[in-house]
Amino acid sequence: MLVSINPATGKEITSYSEIDHPEIEKIISSADDAFQKWKEVSFNERSELMHNASSVLRENKKIYSQLMTDEMGKPIKQSYAEVEKCAWVCEYYADNAEGFLNDELIKTDARKSFITYQPLGVILAVMPWNFPFWQVFRFAAPGLMAGNAGILKHASNVSGCALAIEEVFRKAGFPENIFRTILVPSNKMERVIANGHIKAVTITGSVPAGKSVAKTAGSLLKKTVLELGGSDPYLVLADADLEFAASACVTARLINGGQSCIAAKRFIIVESVYDQFEKLFVDKMKKIKMGDPNDEKNDLGPQASSKLRDELHQQVLASVKLRAKLLLGGKVPDGNGSYYPPTVLSNVKKGMPAYDEELFGPVAALIKVKNEDEAIETANDSVFGLGAAVFTKDLAKGELIAKEKLDAGCCFVNGFVKSDPRLPFGGVKESGYGRELSVFGIREFVNIKTVYVG
Repeated sequence: MLVSINPATGKEITSYSEIDHPEIEKIISSADDAFQKWKEVSFNERSELMHNASSVLRENKKIYSQLMTDEMGKPIKQSYAEVEKCAWVCEYYADNAEGFLNDELIKTDARKSFITYQPLGVILAVMPWNFPFWQVFRFAAPGLMAGNAGILKHASNVSGCALAIEEVFRKAGFPENIFRTILVPSNKMERVIANGHIKAVTITGSVPAGKSVAKTAGSLLKKTVLELGGSDPYLVLADADLEFAASACVTARLINGGQSCIAAKRFIIVESVYDQFEKLFVDKMKKIKMGDPNDEKNDLGPQASSKLRDELHQQVLASVKLRAKLLLGGKVPDGNGSYYPPTVLSNVKKGMPAYDEELFGPVAALIKVKNEDEAIETANDSVFGLGAAVFTKDLAKGELIAKEKLDAGCCFVNGFVKSDPRLPFGGVKESGYGRELSVFGIREFVNIKTVYVG
């Protein structure tokens, strides 16, 4: 059984029966049958249906938002925003997919030569619980618009969201079986990936999960896109607007309860402004309201499960044992629910979990450095490379650092890292490979075919 537990109360919401392998095979085969017809459908018709999906999302925003909040604890106002963002990505690809995938004439010695983009077939998406709608739609919108079919294996604790997403496409009028959910645990994925109808795999998740999927898919020569963990560094330089930087950094640390691959996690501050920044940052963290995620006055809800909360707490305790200084929080509150308070650690050094590992929750690691060069060196001193940000009033310098100095897939100047349908999203190093969103995302799962007419 796959069980959904409300992390705000610790009570079971509902449970779902796992489907057996014959049923999985049947669903995947049906998706491939649907693909054979879908790939012939015009972009105009696909676009109309994808706009319908956007409308379905908005019409049912309260229902879908409540489902997300109940299953993984996201503050309800953030759930509303997530549904809106999903509607946006549907509209974006509905309006732009044809242009992204138009044939491109190339001048050669042939009478005619060109590049054409053809769909691959059934794409398997292995998705996480932290953004239970957005992570799926940022794959599904470009994937379906490109002419592919989709199979979703979602995190077990958000099975209700998985079924609701399948419902969105059904209500929007998409062909039956063009997007299906399979309710299975992770230990069955090797056999699913091996199914002959599965042509490629995209996964968002942990580094171990990504490596496992990539190993299986690679042995079968199936393409993968991996969006994995992150320990995003935020550099605060001597000339930064400290009030602005502190506010942006607090927001970036606590979005989605801090449970985001691109949440700010390591704050690297030059020593000349360190004390001022620390005070501003801690004062702002103290003002964060934690509580019932259904109350729109609260900024921080529970962690997605007590297990994840307890793992985070152990990372904090281990860092403190190694002489990190606890400035705020760091204690598991009494009562029901998997809550963990806004927490700030200073004197964070290499060798501590707060420096070396991903802290997937509302824990900030403050790192003091001597100067700008050391800040850049420290930022890059990580196995991860998903996002990064730099705060400075010198925009030319900030742009140079973002462009040439930081080892990350998404680098922001004077703002917190976020995904946007118009911009490619993904990382380097152990944060994965491949890109989602923008023109690059829709071209990940197509056959980029050369046609030469002599």
